[in-house]
Amino acid sequence: MTASYYKKAFKQLKAKPTKLARYLKHNSPKSRTTGIGAKRCRRCGRTGGHIDKYGLDLCRQCFREIATKIGFKKYS
Repeated sequence: MTASYYKKAFKQLKAKPTKLARYLKHNSPKSRTTGIGAKRCRRCGRTGGHIDKYGLDLCRQCFREIATKIGFKKYS
């Protein structure tokens, strides 16, 4: 079950708060503590290709877009 899929039932459960709480408890995605899904890009939210070095917390695509702005130089 994906993160967007479990939220579709909210419309039906808004009138029933106890059932909504139980539904959220059992169907919401778990928070990640380790692995590839734990670290997200702070700019776009991607989980893959994460650059954590120097405290950047960016994916590789976002890093390529803003590397020159933050002081990195490209060497051939």
